[in-house]
Amino acid sequence: MINKTVLVLGDGLLGRELVKQTEWDYVSRGKDGFNIDNIGEFITDKYDVIINCIGHTDTYTDYKDIHWDVNCKFVDKLIDYCNDNIIKLVHISTDYVYSNSTSSASEEDVPVHNNTWYGYTKLLSDGLVQLRCDDYLVVRCSHKPYPFEYDNAWIDYIGNFDYVDRISNLIIKCVIENLNGVYNVGTEIKTMFELATEESMVDRTLTPPHVPKNLSMDITKLMNSLR
Repeated sequence: MINKTVLVLGDGLLGRELVKQTEWDYVSRGKDGFNIDNIGEFITDKYDVIINCIGHTDTYTDYKDIHWDVNCKFVDKLIDYCNDNIIKLVHISTDYVYSNSTSSASEEDVPVHNNTWYGYTKLLSDGLVQLRCDDYLVVRCSHKPYPFEYDNAWIDYIGNFDYVDRISNLIIKCVIENLNGVYNVGTEIKTMFELATEESMVDRTLTPPHVPKNLSMDITKLMNSLR
């Protein structure tokens, strides 16, 4: 990526870390009062890439409308904006779209949501980007705060999740390499307990019944593209 200007949307855990590592520009709902209807007020210079880190991630709530508004309607309008202004959209998705799908799912496997509005709307927004966006990268990932913030960790929950600094670094590399399409982004498969005990002493515990236990992804495509 040579002389590309990048704008990050959102200043949550991932957005903050991306900006910290790169000093890319960013806007957010909380800091700027940003929303899709006033996006033109904040993009005064020409941006080549927009990274959408905005999402409603309260996984197990039944608040259907806010999931729809943030995870689908917002993305739908953002696609139009990017297409109209010839901007590449990097859309941050989630490994959760693979919940109850096949183990070590590849980008070509059929994602199955976990009967939540979060999973459903994130899966739909992935489809919207793939169907309608002229230039895009969909990043399916899961990032965790560092240091691990709980006293216990699940021993039966596996995936390619990692601490936010590591996942952010991979996303930055994907943007710099100008990757396109859908990519599973993560590190080696591990349990949540294994991740937690890299840095902390925590107790072992099991996932609640409603939590999917296997969110593992095949990251071969990513590893081959970033060599």
